[in-house]
Amino acid sequence: MPKRVLQGVVVSDKGEKTIVVKVERRFTHPVMKKTVRRSKNYHAHDETNVAKVGQTVSIEECRPFSKTKTWQLVSGATSDAPAAEA
Repeated sequence: MPKRVLQGVVVSDKGEKTIVVKVERRFTHPVMKKTVRRSKNYHAHDETNVAKVGQTVSIEECRPFSKTKTWQLVSGATSDAPAAEA
């Protein structure tokens, strides 16, 4: 069975080797016939701590690393946020 791959935006990188990714899905409401947006946060394993807040990343389903962490970062983080000026 293939592993699911989702794409989303990193909303937190505070944890050690952990990131929180917000994944948004769109669907047509069955009654209103209007496009609705729903989002969900996924905890993902980031072995090298490369992902930063605001980056668009892909995550892949994997074995459980902890109670809530069953996804891992797939290489290829791209930055959508403007660079912070110091």
